[in-house]
Amino acid sequence: MAKYDERHGGPYDRGSADSYYGRGYQPHYFVGATYQSNAVMIDDMTPEEVIAYRAGYDDNEEAGHFKDWG
Repeated sequence: MAKYDERHGGPYDRGSADSYYGRGYQPHYFVGATYQSNAVMIDDMTPEEVIAYRAGYDDNEEAGHFKDWG
């Protein structure tokens, strides 16, 4: 099983957060603090960064850890 950098704002973290909040699959990450630094979108991501985003998204989907909006 691969190990990904889970830095807040990084690709894995953003994938996990998008799944948790019920947002769709939209690979991206932040170069620094989330929403306080520049975002890198899929067209500018490396294949490894997209894989890390997908892993974060899929890991959270599998865990079933979703925001309770109720």
